[in-house]
Amino acid sequence: MKVIKRDGRAVDYDRSKIQIAIEKANQEVSSSNRASTEDIKSIIQYIEELDKKRILVEDIQDIIEERLMQIKKYELAKKYIVYRYTRALVRKQNTTDETILGIIRNENSEEKQNTAMTAAEQRNYIASEVSRDLTKRLLLPEKIAKANEEGMIYFHNEDYFVHPMINSSYINMESILDNGTIVNGKMIEQPKSFLVACIIATQVIATISSNQCFGQSINMSCFGKYLRKSYDKYKEQIEREYKGKLTEEFIENLVRLRVQSELQSGIQLFQYQINTLEAINGKEPVVTLFLHIDEQDKYLKENAMIIEEILKQRYEGLKDENENIVTPEYPKLVYVLDECNALNGGEYDYITKLAIKCSAKRKYPIYLSAKRMRENYKGNVFCPIGNNIFLTPWKNEEGKYQFEGRFNQGIVSINLPQIAILADGDEQKFWNILDERLELCYEALMCRHYSLVGIESDISPMHWQHGAISKLEKRERIDSLLYGGYSILTLGYIGIAEMVKLIKGKALSTEEGHQFALKVIKHLKETSLKWEKETNIEFVICGMISERLGKRFAQKDKEKFGTIKDINDKGKYTSAYCLNKKENIGLYEKLQLESDFEKISLGGVISYINIKKLNETELENIIKYIYENIQLSEFEN
Repeated sequence: MKVIKRDGRAVDYDRSKIQIAIEKANQEVSSSNRASTEDIKSIIQYIEELDKKRILVEDIQDIIEERLMQIKKYELAKKYIVYRYTRALVRKQNTTDETILGIIRNENSEEKQNTAMTAAEQRNYIASEVSRDLTKRLLLPEKIAKANEEGMIYFHNEDYFVHPMINSSYINMESILDNGTIVNGKMIEQPKSFLVACIIATQVIATISSNQCFGQSINMSCFGKYLRKSYDKYKEQIEREYKGKLTEEFIENLVRLRVQSELQSGIQLFQYQINTLEAINGKEPVVTLFLHIDEQDKYLKENAMIIEEILKQRYEGLKDENENIVTPEYPKLVYVLDECNALNGGEYDYITKLAIKCSAKRKYPIYLSAKRMRENYKGNVFCPIGNNIFLTPWKNEEGKYQFEGRFNQGIVSINLPQIAILADGDEQKFWNILDERLELCYEALMCRHYSLVGIESDISPMHWQHGAISKLEKRERIDSLLYGGYSILTLGYIGIAEMVKLIKGKALSTEEGHQFALKVIKHLKETSLKWEKETNIEFVICGMISERLGKRFAQKDKEKFGTIKDINDKGKYTSAYCLNKKENIGLYEKLQLESDFEKISLGGVISYINIKKLNETELENIIKYIYENIQLSEFEN
């Protein structure tokens, strides 16, 4: 068997080099974590039984890492990774120093964005640059790092990969508030009022955002209980002081005025805190609030009041440093359309009309159809995490579906237009390259997964010990939460419209283009299911809506292949499976075509609706249509 070195040379296979490498890593760990002589022999035997005539040195090293993980030598595997890539420090020129100096001097054009960075932002960008550098040169297999650099795939959050962090999460805020939690080593008991509940929640949000890569979602329905607590508190106080002196009606009005005042203060605090807190990246936390008026909710009335106040304050906006009214980016708002508020004569239609007014002025909220979700997710309605990533239905030990307290391990996205460019109109070649690239995505996703395997709950007590995700013991490993569907790994994709144009020469809105696109998405889904069976890890496919990713892939392809008309000349690829804005097609036909993808791409869906020239009646008709037909929709002005 010949081994192909990094420089392309073919050398004879030498089993002793494998043994020496593992034994050197063995010396760096305790005796209980070392690979035995039999373990090493088994790994060597596995490689030799592949019976290949030629094998890449990187593939041998990947196999060693995987086999060490399989025999649960996690600490040893990580030491081997360091050993494996130590020589890369010498092999590759390190350009990180100049990048960091550029950041310090505020000369880095990509990060500068025409404004001087604060010390906190500089600190974050420097840490991010170091992480990217170590990720490329030390932590990722060379072929994955190369694929990421050349825009074949995108390894999300590489600027945090040196840290054992999850990507995003659906925080179990109800458990935290109801059962108490620990923040910075201090016991926080169940709050006795709505305002205190808001204060605790924002402290939890700050802690969470400092210990994970990206966004967190919160179901706001858990706050209804605490608004009622405030009502009961004021009712008791005022009746004790004024009963018999004032009429019951007057007392009730006085109580409601105080509750309304506390509600306004609590939501204002929530909005101010989220927009002024500093997360791990030196910016405000990425937070999504789930606003569901659920007729089965014990605190329906209170939660309707909370949602109404959130929308009112978002409509008003915030003042910037020059006292101009601006639209805050966070928290993102996901407003659920259900039977009681889908503008079909429901009791809470008036709140939906307020939401429409808010969207027209402030972009958010985005709209989620409870009807559509129940059809797609076994009768469940729940919040996306991150931008638009959805968990899969999963039942806990009690046999109940659970979504809060779950998380996304990581994301790797595939550049579909680049595959189509390389195929040059040859459909069979497209499928062949697609499968090769999907294998790269799988290996990159498993790098994400293995970076979390074996880590202990102490790495982020709020996540793993104090209820945001779980309540593990100190020093307990989080491994049980990585398998069996509790958490997910996400395969992202982008540029379906451009891919179809390149392969079929037709628009995505045509029958031929539409069917080809559906075939590709189904193939991604089938591939992810195959991975799931092999690993006992839940994989989901997600149409990415990241403008930054669309620009990155388009720019990489423009550098490599030149400008291609109607493909990369726009500066970015089209989000997810969305139709190109240039297509001459009616709004409802567009939404209907896009809705076909939702049934397959359940890990991430979105449709954009341009409302710039629409009147109030037209907007209300769109809301009715969304409820019946579209899972997740966002308005554009």
